[in-house]
Amino acid sequence: MTGNPASHAVRQAENSPVFRVLARLGYAVNGLLHVLIGIIALTVALGSGGGESADQTGALGQLAANPAGRALLWVIVVGLVALGLWQVVAGFQVRNSDPKKAWGKRASEFGKAVAYLAVGATALTFALGGSKSSSDSSQSASATALAAPGGVFAIVVVGLVVAGIGVFFVFRGVTRRFTKDLSLPSGPVGTAVVVVGAAGYIAKGIALAVVGVLFIVAAVTFDPAKATGMDGALKALAALPFGTVILIAVGVGLIAYGAYLGARARWGRL
Repeated sequence: MTGNPASHAVRQAENSPVFRVLARLGYAVNGLLHVLIGIIALTVALGSGGGESADQTGALGQLAANPAGRALLWVIVVGLVALGLWQVVAGFQVRNSDPKKAWGKRASEFGKAVAYLAVGATALTFALGGSKSSSDSSQSASATALAAPGGVFAIVVVGLVVAGIGVFFVFRGVTRRFTKDLSLPSGPVGTAVVVVGAAGYIAKGIALAVVGVLFIVAAVTFDPAKATGMDGALKALAALPFGTVILIAVGVGLIAYGAYLGARARWGRL
């Protein structure tokens, strides 16, 4: 396998300095989006939101509202597409003596690639002057699935997977295992990155877990309107007792996660 043209192309891509810089740019722009989502969440918590969705589409919509932001959207598209392709390359480069572990790692890398490319495609839509709502997309997909044979089961599985990813994020934040992805400097800077990374992973995990629960609720109640993605999850948190405090904490945590991604753009291991 190591001698075939496909493997050679993958190795060349992985060793390309330009490709590496663009992949790091992907982490940076993803961090910017999370900072904007966190800010929107704070405005929702404080009752001063302007109707923006507290998710990637809301953040992209804010950028598209002004000329400078629209130019930045093209940078976001390039960065996220490059990062998505980098994850594809990383998936093909996985090596493990245990085939099950190897395929599990490949699935993880390819899953990240799909997520980055999907957000990159959404950013492209906004950059071209269009718009879309992730909440509407989630509801439409859920309605279609619920109408199909076995749709309820499929939505429950999706909800469990998303909730499981959320729990995994919280676990990585609490145990600080995300530091394996970094080559941090010693001293206060390294300590600060670890602190914001832990807070960010926990906040992102809580939001994703709520998204998963909402998908399960949509399936159980046969109500696709409840499957509203990140925006619906954060607004659901606001409706809880002490929801304002919880949503402020999550909003600050998402901003911290964005800051961590900025640090990963600088010190991340590729």
